[in-house]
Amino acid sequence: MTTPHRTGASAGPRAGGSRTGGSRAGGSRRRQVQGGAPLPLLVPALIGLAFLVLPLVALLIRAPWASMPELLTSTEVWQALRLSLICATAATVVSMVIGVPLAWLLARVEFPGRGLVRALVTLPLVLPPVVGGVALLMALGRNGVVGQWLDSWFGITLPFTTTGVILAEAFVAMPFLVISVEGTLRAADPRYEEAATTLGASRFTAFRRVTLPLIAPGIAAGAVLAWARALGEFGATITFAGNFPGRTQTMPLAVYLALQSDPEAAVALSLVLLAVSVAVLAGLRDRWMTAS
Repeated sequence: MTTPHRTGASAGPRAGGSRTGGSRAGGSRRRQVQGGAPLPLLVPALIGLAFLVLPLVALLIRAPWASMPELLTSTEVWQALRLSLICATAATVVSMVIGVPLAWLLARVEFPGRGLVRALVTLPLVLPPVVGGVALLMALGRNGVVGQWLDSWFGITLPFTTTGVILAEAFVAMPFLVISVEGTLRAADPRYEEAATTLGASRFTAFRRVTLPLIAPGIAAGAVLAWARALGEFGATITFAGNFPGRTQTMPLAVYLALQSDPEAAVALSLVLLAVSVAVLAGLRDRWMTAS
């Protein structure tokens, strides 16, 4: 009988202390809000914000708004825009078809070297895109490790074709989808899949009927990220697929080419890509732009 009394007696001051501590913490937070950030932190923070925002503002200021309709309706721009949308969408589909199973493998199956496989999957995120293009040439080029057999056996040549653009964009964009889907899979409760297999469903049926609906938001977010990354791809595309108008010249390549001959057209094309990026960010605002 004495133990609960002692516990309660000892818990009282603790609880009071907790309330006091919570009150002090709340007061501290209020003082931080009222006092603002320290100057040594505020100044570099504002410089960092200006460093990120100023180029975008300059792009808007220097945009040739009066001639924008004429610039954006030219044949070259529409070719580059149409090719960019087609290739980015196709690259996203390729990434989903082979990236979602890869993410499931990384999230659900224990196997030796899983950490190494995950590192290899994320390597294109930090790999310079030009290096990625060279690697694709070494693998799928006409004299590449696999490409020579594709050429001699099936007559398939991938570099400097529209298919090459899709492969280059998928190479750099798929890690975004894999990471997003793997994170969603790890957050999803695996007991639903176990319950389905217990009731007689195969692992693939459980994946198709149970897991996919559960992780659909993560797949959608990853697909949007992959599509946006593919749309803005430059280095691997120009290295592996070249820059041929109407066949491999996407919007980033058109911007690069226009910058050398017609800077106003380059700014107009850049605004189109900027608008797409802002639209993607707005679409994912619930995932990345919430404070909590």
